[in-house]
Amino acid sequence: MSTAAEQLITEVDFVGIHTRDMARAVEFYGNTLGLRRSVHNPERGFAEFETGNLTLSIFNAEMVGIEHHELRTPLAFRVDDVAATRATLEGRGVVFVGETIDSGVCHIAIFQDPDGNGMMLHRRYAPRVTES
Repeated sequence: MSTAAEQLITEVDFVGIHTRDMARAVEFYGNTLGLRRSVHNPERGFAEFETGNLTLSIFNAEMVGIEHHELRTPLAFRVDDVAATRATLEGRGVVFVGETIDSGVCHIAIFQDPDGNGMMLHRRYAPRVTES
């Protein structure tokens, strides 16, 4: 039996995403995905992009002494229409992995950024079931 613990964490401020090529990443997140860039510090190897509810901190891990790793579990971007957004991104050169998935509660289309980080377009169309 699980008991509720005091909630210590109130929000997630950002998620870090590794890149080896900052200029290419800035182009992808800013122009291809159309996210607003809020910070850009190329000499220190990082840039930040806003999604509306979460900041993406794109950085060159090796510049701060961390080994470069790709995100293997796709980061889910909420969109209004997966098919339409997928078509737009394909027109901008994004290559998707397989067909769009209908899980029974949401639509999902998986792709990668230029560094191989997992990404997905996501749209829930059925109610989310949560613990009470």
